[in-house]
Amino acid sequence: MEKFNKEKYNRAKKQVDELKGFYIHATIYVVINTFILVNIFLNTDNFWQWPHFITLFAWGIGLAFHASKVFGFNPFLGKDWEERQIKKFMDEDKKEMDKFK
Repeated sequence: MEKFNKEKYNRAKKQVDELKGFYIHATIYVVINTFILVNIFLNTDNFWQWPHFITLFAWGIGLAFHASKVFGFNPFLGKDWEERQIKKFMDEDKKEMDKFK
């Protein structure tokens, strides 16, 4: 029973560490991009240009992937996909075994 509780604790700690890492990543994203955009705004006449937002956009994509990993959201390879693949491979194995009966 103690081993079970230890494993449960380790899984929970890992999830908390991943969540903490995401929050740190999101905070740094906001602080750095705010600094960059304020600096651009104060030093240029034409703020609304695409090149000024490349860092915000590209880093935002990375942050979105980080969030999907931490919060378990994966529209492409989610639980349903895993279950379908497992069923597919099990069915293929069963067909192979039936050949030898």
